Amino acid sequence: MRISVICVGRVKEQYLRDAIAEYSKRLGRYCKLDIIEVADEKTPEHASEGVERQIRARSGRRRIAKHHPPRRLCERAGDRRHDALLRKGLAAHINQLGLHGESHIQLIIGGSIGLDDAILRRADYRLSFSKMTFPHQLMRVILLEQLYRAYKINAGEPYHK
Repeated sequence: MRISVICVGRVKEQYLRDAIAEYSKRLGRYCKLDIIEVADEKTPEHASEGVERQIRARSGRRRIAKHHPPRRLCERAGDRRHDALLRKGLAAHINQLGLHGESHIQLIIGGSIGLDDAILRRADYRLSFSKMTFPHQLMRVILLEQLYRAYKINAGEPYHK
């Protein structure tokens, strides 16, 4: 299976880059992983909801849409408006996708102001990890760890870290 993680913004902190590299290496045993970073649009301090909506739309059109073709499977990481999956639920979901012939999963992690509704409407599925708010850079590490855990579960292997 091929998994593409489309991320808005760059990870600046070395400790997060190290964690991303470690989980990317671990996942290489189970799938082909592509991490695609797209530039974040500049958002002024204390921007109104209208300005943020325009920025999300511009980011979706200019940056995300070219990596996220229409009518492709898209899973949205970090959408707090939807129910969280238990760890075995994510593993079962990935397993079911493979059984139904899906060979490419795309996951999108939005920037600090989220994703445009046009991108969200293209999603076949929305995934939430928590009702809490996490920095979008940390969310990348959390997502990769959960994917690794799901593949270990599906392979019937123990997971201790």
